[in-house]
Amino acid sequence: MWRIVKKFSVSALGLSSLCRQHPSFRKGKIVVLSVTQRNSSERNYNSLPGDVKSLRSVISPHISRIRNIGIMAHIDAGKTTTTERMLYYSGYIRTLGDVDDGDTVTDFMVQERERGITIQSAAVTFDWKDYRINLVDTPGHVDFTVEVERCLRVLDGAVAVFDASAGVEAQTLTVWRQADKHQIPRICFLNKMDKNRASFTYAVESIKQKLKTKPLLLQLPIGEAKTFRGLVDVVTKQQMIWKPTSDLDDGKFFEQKPLLESDDPSLFQEAQDARNTLIEQVADLDDEFAELILGEYSENFDLIPADKLQSAIRRVTLAQKAVPVLCGSALKNKGVQPLLDAITMYLPAPHERSYEFLQWYKDDDLCALAFKVLHDKCRGPLVFIRIYSGSLKPQSAIYNINKSCTERMSRLLLPFADQQIEIPSLMPGNIALAVGLKQSATGDTLVSSKASALAAAHQAGKSAQGEQRNTSDTERLLLAGVEVPEPVFFCTIEPPSMAKQQDLDNALSCLQREDPSLKVKIDADTGQTILCGMGELHIEIIHDRIKREYGIETYLGPLQIAYRETILNAAQATDVLDKTVGDKRHFVTTELEVRPVSGERTMTKPTIEYAESVIEVLPKELQEAIENGVTNSCVQGPLLGFPVQDIDVTVQSLTVHPDTSETMISACISRCLQKALKKAGIQILEPLMNLEITVSEDHLGAALADLAQRRGSIQEIQSRQDNKVVIAAVPLAEMMGYSTVLRSLTSGSATFTLELASYQALNSQEQSALLQRRMGLA
Repeated sequence: MWRIVKKFSVSALGLSSLCRQHPSFRKGKIVVLSVTQRNSSERNYNSLPGDVKSLRSVISPHISRIRNIGIMAHIDAGKTTTTERMLYYSGYIRTLGDVDDGDTVTDFMVQERERGITIQSAAVTFDWKDYRINLVDTPGHVDFTVEVERCLRVLDGAVAVFDASAGVEAQTLTVWRQADKHQIPRICFLNKMDKNRASFTYAVESIKQKLKTKPLLLQLPIGEAKTFRGLVDVVTKQQMIWKPTSDLDDGKFFEQKPLLESDDPSLFQEAQDARNTLIEQVADLDDEFAELILGEYSENFDLIPADKLQSAIRRVTLAQKAVPVLCGSALKNKGVQPLLDAITMYLPAPHERSYEFLQWYKDDDLCALAFKVLHDKCRGPLVFIRIYSGSLKPQSAIYNINKSCTERMSRLLLPFADQQIEIPSLMPGNIALAVGLKQSATGDTLVSSKASALAAAHQAGKSAQGEQRNTSDTERLLLAGVEVPEPVFFCTIEPPSMAKQQDLDNALSCLQREDPSLKVKIDADTGQTILCGMGELHIEIIHDRIKREYGIETYLGPLQIAYRETILNAAQATDVLDKTVGDKRHFVTTELEVRPVSGERTMTKPTIEYAESVIEVLPKELQEAIENGVTNSCVQGPLLGFPVQDIDVTVQSLTVHPDTSETMISACISRCLQKALKKAGIQILEPLMNLEITVSEDHLGAALADLAQRRGSIQEIQSRQDNKVVIAAVPLAEMMGYSTVLRSLTSGSATFTLELASYQALNSQEQSALLQRRMGLA
């Protein structure tokens, strides 16, 4: 409905001329205007249609004025609302969208608008004060962590958004660790300062304690909760006050003036102390700034120029020694413009990040990473690309190192959520969409040609010899991909009829290419299609997308847990394969030994070793056949058919007839390993989840009692303002349908998050019960 109204309001001028020519249209005109006016009383149309910037007006500045940033946070901290305000204040949208109304720019999927959450990352490009900002709004739900992972892989900086009443939450820790892994400089934005129980001090303390980082307070709030009306810039000693004239005020205009002691003595003193603390913090972390204040400004810190302090804060932020902290309320339109200024001032430009693999490419050689794929019904797959060096133009051929193939890109598009415009070229440091790439997927490295890839590999090889690096290290420098966690839930999926099976396979193939965390496999015994995902919501969204986007009414089986298998003891087994196919005799005899691997780290892939007598005579080409046989055998364990982990396999002996094919060798190894695993005794491992429940004190007892029935282990109970935070470890098998139970126990007031911690062994009683259920005996 809302989209229709916007289209009509934009087309009003065209309609008016049509009505003059055809009087019969006049009644329709009155209806359209009345709808537009009714909606304009609910929302403030601050910008006239002519004032909204076109995507074609986005500037292409020098690389030093480009910022590639992501918005990351726990679910419901206000990422999408903050992004919406940024687009509005930069002039690229006419109205302020709202997550609850389902009309924000970056939450464009039907599923996102229905649920009020971000499911997939969305990229937008806009400019702010002569800077070009490529921004990615990421999901906060744990089921979609891989979306955050693959976006952080290509971003240069990030804004971590916090709910000021909650501080650091469960998913905040996860995304923070992901940013640490990719060494991304960050800015913290304490959002929802207008919310009841919002506390600036509490939020800053939680950042310090839980994230183990040093917060640099660049702003102080003026008031908290209902009294929040503005903020003080600690660096410049300016105060910014928003004085909304009504609920429809969009926050575009605010009062900015120097903070004087006569205005508010206590606030002035607080800002003075905060500035002195900030100067001391930065001086401890930056030698250049320390020398400056010990020399010219040792007697009076007030004389330190704001630009000198800002430069030092920027150096400290880029070195990831500390994080600047800002505050505001995106929903109430306060504090977003200073946040945009901070992004341009403190986060790095693309050329300020160091990427080790770039040294193998010349400056004008293309080096880009495909980090996301979307499927468009008209244009086919759209591949998101981040360019590190060189440039891209439409109709150019590019070489995919991962797939070892050359593809031709037909068009280049600039993304603005679900809208795009065509662009003539793309320079280093930017993000765009490529049309026409049929093979490229998430994590693929793209270069200009195969010769360019070989030259880079040659350079890397030279360095590898000098530094005594192995082959895998060299490959990692060239093929920097995205780590995808293993799924923990699975279920069967069936088409309404066999005639739709091919359509379902095509839909799943497209969705898998879009979403690397979605796995699809065929059950070897039943021939059913198995859907594997990161959680209940993840599988529910996939099911809904198949129905809406591909028009297939599929049926899902009950959700099941992705268990694992391992062994209890060491064991040996021998096997002989003697088979004649045509005029060739295939003969293999082998002896394998398996041992359990103990240690803190989980080894999902088996370790393969060879006895000395075998390695001396074993040709290298047969090693691959042996490794394939071992890997294939570990995909399905002998007890329940779940993957086998934490095992060490030793090939004690191997005899092969000269005409034997590698396939037969793999088959013999696989069969022998299955025998050895059965002898060793199988132990089932179940996924253990980290659970965090935020609950009021009144309902704490009921929540704890319920956890005790679910084999939960309470690790800690923390206080968060007036609520309690229960941190526990619970088996995933006990958490099916937990959200409904928790809502009923706490009258809908509690929230929880689940994250995979590890796999733990089932006790003998639970394992027997699981075996009986799987065999249909219980």
